[in-house]
Amino acid sequence: MAMLTSFGAGYFAGEQNEYERQQLEIAALNAKARETEQAMAKVAQTYGETLRKANHVAKIKETRLRADIATGALSLRIPVKTSECAVPVPETATAASGSDTGTTSTELDRTTADALIAITAEGDAAIRKLNTCIQAYEQLKGMQ
Repeated sequence: MAMLTSFGAGYFAGEQNEYERQQLEIAALNAKARETEQAMAKVAQTYGETLRKANHVAKIKETRLRADIATGALSLRIPVKTSECAVPVPETATAASGSDTGTTSTELDRTTADALIAITAEGDAAIRKLNTCIQAYEQLKGMQ
């Protein structure tokens, strides 16, 4: 009986020691995971701030470009190829520099120019967002 009691007490003590060891290991792993999570959040925040700054700079450039188009200080021109059957190009169109192949250019109206600026601005913003996302992903992937 004494032997059985001794074995039971030893088994119970060993089980308790193993439980405490596991709890300490879990606590250590949780602390490490929290540190990694905080580092990742800081990286994401840094990239988010970088993207906001880049978008702000781009918005300023876009606003300036739109204002220049609206005031006539800047105009968008596209090449137009003339042919015998084509609708005649207005006399204000000028010949393309260094080219005498029948190509001239014409100025886009302000509404069309503004629409093109809007399309390119939207595309540029998407590209900036994607590039920032890729950079953040690559850095976060390396942290694991």
